[in-house]
Amino acid sequence: MTSQQNVAIITGASQGIGEALVRAYRDRGYKVVATSRSIKQSSDEGVYAVAGDIANPETAERVVHQALERFGRIDTLINNAGVFLAKPFVDFTQEDFDHNFGVNVSGFFHVTQRAARQMLKQGSGHVVNITTSLVNQPIAGVPAALASLTKGGLNAVTQGLAIEFAKTGVRVNAVSPGIIKTPLHPLETHDAMSALHPVGRMGEIRDIVDAVIYLEGASFVTGEILHVDGGQNAGRW
Repeated sequence: MTSQQNVAIITGASQGIGEALVRAYRDRGYKVVATSRSIKQSSDEGVYAVAGDIANPETAERVVHQALERFGRIDTLINNAGVFLAKPFVDFTQEDFDHNFGVNVSGFFHVTQRAARQMLKQGSGHVVNITTSLVNQPIAGVPAALASLTKGGLNAVTQGLAIEFAKTGVRVNAVSPGIIKTPLHPLETHDAMSALHPVGRMGEIRDIVDAVIYLEGASFVTGEILHVDGGQNAGRW
């Protein structure tokens, strides 16, 4: 089935920011292909769920295939799936390394390459990568070398692909969050995490959704890394 209705692929879509992004894009009339390891089918006919490990190229293949088979096109890809692990650099294990690179880097690469092929055929499209402001502003007491390696790579490739695709109609941007109130962060940690932001609070899921939606409509913006981090990227505090 083909349709001119816009279509978005959203990874890490079963909870938190990803789940909210699915709702936001549906509210704007998009069809959505949502993916995560354990996602269930939605009662909304405009949302098709694909369960699987985004680090696996077979999952990426199924996600893009289903988007084209069911909805006929791909207009937006939100690379929201990600993992974060804070521990001393010398304590990271091979399993930690493999998991972080699998989700954060391979997960980006496989689905973005396949989605971009379709966008380039269409002559239009938008990719948004969710990274982290720890890449630019490390915080004392939050050792996060694997986040710097993997999410830092996403920042770099955001700008690289923006230039590579600049004349094709395909834009590439990133949103760089601080610490956001999601189910990953227990309530008892919120006071300590709030103190890690100059504004003195954690971010809300809607802050990230609003940033992504802004970039979606900003047709003259590409290669942007939009920091939504309560001032973290502005400097030390």
